[in-house]
Amino acid sequence: MSVPLKALTSRLRQSSLFRNTLWFLGGNGVRLLVQAAYFVVIARALGVAQYGAFIGAVALMALVAPFSSWGAGFILIKNVVRDRGKFAHYWGVAFCITIAAGTALVLIVTAVSRIIWGKSLPATVLLFVGISDVILLRILELAAQAFTAIELLRRNSELYIVLSILRAVTAVGFTVLVPTHTAASWALLYMLSALVASVYSVIVIVRSFGLPRWGLRLSYSEFKEGFYYAVAQVSQTIYNDIDKTMLVRFGGLDATGIYGAAYRIVDASFAPVSALVHAAFPRFFRHGEQGVSGSLRFARMLIACSAAYGFGATVFLYAVAPILPFVLGRDFESATVALRWLSLLVLIRSIHYFLADSLTGAGLQALRTVIQLVVVVINVLLNVWLIPIYSWVGAAWASIASDGALGLGLLIAIAIVHKHTPASELDTLESRVAM
Repeated sequence: MSVPLKALTSRLRQSSLFRNTLWFLGGNGVRLLVQAAYFVVIARALGVAQYGAFIGAVALMALVAPFSSWGAGFILIKNVVRDRGKFAHYWGVAFCITIAAGTALVLIVTAVSRIIWGKSLPATVLLFVGISDVILLRILELAAQAFTAIELLRRNSELYIVLSILRAVTAVGFTVLVPTHTAASWALLYMLSALVASVYSVIVIVRSFGLPRWGLRLSYSEFKEGFYYAVAQVSQTIYNDIDKTMLVRFGGLDATGIYGAAYRIVDASFAPVSALVHAAFPRFFRHGEQGVSGSLRFARMLIACSAAYGFGATVFLYAVAPILPFVLGRDFESATVALRWLSLLVLIRSIHYFLADSLTGAGLQALRTVIQLVVVVINVLLNVWLIPIYSWVGAAWASIASDGALGLGLLIAIAIVHKHTPASELDTLESRVAM
């Protein structure tokens, strides 16, 4: 049953979801402007090859970063949404797990990468990026998830704005004060900016909610649930970033830089939908208490808006793609074609993100994880086949096919689960206002 756009807008305005989305979107808007500025500065300063080395390191560490927190941030959201008295325990556990697991992961990945990639990715770049993205930024993410759990998206946005401003200032200092512009020198400054931002986030949490209760204990069911969350995040990261890592190996640093620049713009264009995803996520757990029928009904209302935006954004990116070489430099001339291909991802993701959260909210995270793992296998196989032949063009085709397969897989899974929902439950839900 479709929901008219006018009726959806009216309902949104009557709830805190609308305000939270605006707060997150406004914060993201500031964040994106700042990010765009330092992205251009760094891309021009490093050049396509050094920028490719940096992007390769970021993509590699992104593959393991979700395991550093073991899904504890999502467990925090789920429990605090239902009982705020549990905040100190779950935030303390999440923090300790992130420090311990993150340190081990950075050391292991840095060591193993030398065997697989050799000197293509310098160890210093990997180490600095790893500390930043696997440990420090995960701490900041936990703080943001804490505010998400109590639906204070304004404070959530503030944390990421602080990070972006620090990165921008660091980027300017890098171009002006550092004599040799290399991936390693930028990675060091990249790590230091993350350190300052993560310390700030911990201070904000302590001042807002008091000291956490430190510990590493999760129940067996929570440990298993955390594993599903972590694997789901990893699988999502793999089909988002494995192409960049494989491009370093099979396509070279120039191809990685071109593809990575276009991908960064697509990610920025997804920001309005991302704001709605973050604002709505805690509510999927509430609607999901009624089963997948409740969470799906909620998702349909959101998709009515997000898909319309996704279509418009895709058309816009296709039209403005030719200006990229003038902004980033002549080395990035091929990024025009890359952006035109990748622009389709905004439309596809504006649909499948909410389908995925429908399963999570209904307690079907394991099913969501299995679907995403299947898509990971598809993505890796496509990249292994296409990148050696078509370079970054093959990576773009693999990304589009993988995201399309994910959306289709989620839709089929939801249809099957929904079909087996008792008719009495559906009748009850039909009479409710899903906000």
